Amino acid sequence: MARKNSKPAGDIATVHDQQLHRGKGGELHQLAEDGQDVLTTALGTPIDDDQNTLRVGARGPALIEDFHFREKIFHFDHERIPERVVHARGYGAHGYFETYESLAHYTKADLLQRPGERTPAFVRFSTVAGSKGSFDLARDVRGFAVKLYTQEGNWDLVGNNIPVFFIQDAIKFPDIIHAVKPEPDRAYPQAQSAHDNFWDFISLTPESMHMIMWVMSDRAIPRSFRFMEGFGVHTFRFINAKDESTFVKFHWKPKLGLQSVVWNEAVKINGADPDFHRRDLWQAIQSGNFPEWELCVQLFDQEFADNFEFDILDPTKIIPEELLPVQPIGRLVLDRMPENFFAETEQVAFMTQNVPPGIGFSNDPLLQGRNFSYLDTQLKRLGSTNFTHLPINAPKCPFHNFQQDGHMAMRNPKGRVNYQPNSWGEGPRESPTAGYRHFPSEEAGQKVRLRPESFADHYSQARQFFISQTLPEQRHIAMALIFELSKVETPAIRERVVSHLLNIDETLAGKVALGLGIVELPKVADAAVEPRQDLEPSPALSIIENGPDRFEGRKLGMLLTDGSDAGLVKSLMSAIEQEKAVVEIIAPKIGGVTLSDGTFLPAQQMIDGGPSVLYDAVALLPGPDMVADIANEATVRDFVADAYAHCKFIGYVNAAAPLFEKAGIDDLDEGTIELADDDTVEGFVGDLGKLRVWAREPATKLS
Repeated sequence: MARKNSKPAGDIATVHDQQLHRGKGGELHQLAEDGQDVLTTALGTPIDDDQNTLRVGARGPALIEDFHFREKIFHFDHERIPERVVHARGYGAHGYFETYESLAHYTKADLLQRPGERTPAFVRFSTVAGSKGSFDLARDVRGFAVKLYTQEGNWDLVGNNIPVFFIQDAIKFPDIIHAVKPEPDRAYPQAQSAHDNFWDFISLTPESMHMIMWVMSDRAIPRSFRFMEGFGVHTFRFINAKDESTFVKFHWKPKLGLQSVVWNEAVKINGADPDFHRRDLWQAIQSGNFPEWELCVQLFDQEFADNFEFDILDPTKIIPEELLPVQPIGRLVLDRMPENFFAETEQVAFMTQNVPPGIGFSNDPLLQGRNFSYLDTQLKRLGSTNFTHLPINAPKCPFHNFQQDGHMAMRNPKGRVNYQPNSWGEGPRESPTAGYRHFPSEEAGQKVRLRPESFADHYSQARQFFISQTLPEQRHIAMALIFELSKVETPAIRERVVSHLLNIDETLAGKVALGLGIVELPKVADAAVEPRQDLEPSPALSIIENGPDRFEGRKLGMLLTDGSDAGLVKSLMSAIEQEKAVVEIIAPKIGGVTLSDGTFLPAQQMIDGGPSVLYDAVALLPGPDMVADIANEATVRDFVADAYAHCKFIGYVNAAAPLFEKAGIDDLDEGTIELADDDTVEGFVGDLGKLRVWAREPATKLS
């Protein structure tokens, strides 16, 4: 199909050998080489390159004179008020960061000098694409933004739960977000990437392929904030007192291990509890089960950077942990919820450029753009340059400057002096010794808009990620791609995506093509660099390989009725408590149940409101005389069927056998365990650390 305006009608004029088309209203349109309108700034200046930020040389820093990037980001940052354009749906908590040992050899950052010192922290978790009113279990990247209130100013480590990103240059950020957001003519879909605009952009942007593997994996549907990793994404610098630099990548590792849900489960969780992640964090902290992560670093020098097979400035690449192990340097503990959601979680402002002395930046073009952009965002969203006066954003260390007035100023300089230098000997002064010093890297090169050749390999690490997954995880990626692309209405877009997948893994591409009904595989997408086949799998990239091996921090749903065996119930509750996990009682009525010994046990959920998708494992312990009453209930049938289909461990008593029959489950496997006494309860609880019975999955036909 010809593009809508590929054959302009009307008068044609020529200015400076450039064709101009006069429209119906008499306005002139400059035409590009393919007959399309030329892209311009808002004031009409033609743009020669919309793909790359102006920088010094191919790998140098971005330049502030890049008026096109400045205008593009400026307009994008101010598109929405008052909610965030991205990361709108968030949830936060207070806590502290505790340093393990002095890192003075690498950095002069004050918070990393003294072992055991605790620094106040605030963390905000979020989804990227959805609005404030969207649901928690969207397939999406999760923001993992940490604000540390150090003694030398606030340090904002503004990361995600995925260590790479879709784009290599910040000038493309408005495009990727526009593409994934609801399509502007119809205002849907909400918090979903399964639509034409997103996949059209992806299929035309090969640099996104590594990120796509992550987002189509179970990393994009985490079970809880508490069970997901966080990453700083970019390469930063540690700078020590001698002004020596060491490159650093930041990783947050959850102490409770990694865990995600499966897609069918996520869809049902969103229906049963759209606040699932929020509720989980709230309940964990309120109950004293404080979430904890270790801050780990990958440290390397210029020699390593020069010899690494990919460019350490490319935000679509990782350094495998097997090649460069992570080192734990401290722990983050969240132990207090905000007193008011709006005042703290909603008004908190994170900016990548907020760093204390000893933390520096690389020339990563996405990081350079983020440093430039975030200040604009806060001004528009919070309404004033004085957003730093808000308690959640204000530093907790002494601070002094001459900034004054403006909308909602809550503090101003006192006395006569509001400038420096001055003759009165008053006010703060700069300090060459204590002040922040940027690393004095040498930069040289032409002022150009281009992408360095070292950024050109878009498929090799995407392939490495895929082959690093276990078979269940690979199945999930294939099914996620099929589902997402099945919502794309334009066949050519679906085929373009498959053409990229052929550069990643032919079997994966074949499964996706088969699932979409593509009879003949398309031509393999052109690759600027031949995809490498020699990269070894990285087990650190698999969720299943990095599971917890224990049930701590998880939740067991116990389905009870009147007459449930009191001994078994109490034994199981005690065993779960010893595992530092939680039991919730699900009953026919929210009031509770009377056990076989006459004990009354309150319920936390009634069956209609407590589906099995809300739990990590379930136990079916109905009283023998009550099974017939609940067996025909649709909600009970779904409770059992979903738990089985989602590969969860199921404990049961013999009286519950009819519930399996009603749920259409004929063959019980090693993940369905009969509970009869303390020994079987102990065995069941011991198995729960595995979290899922993945061997069951092929028979469930959910993947």
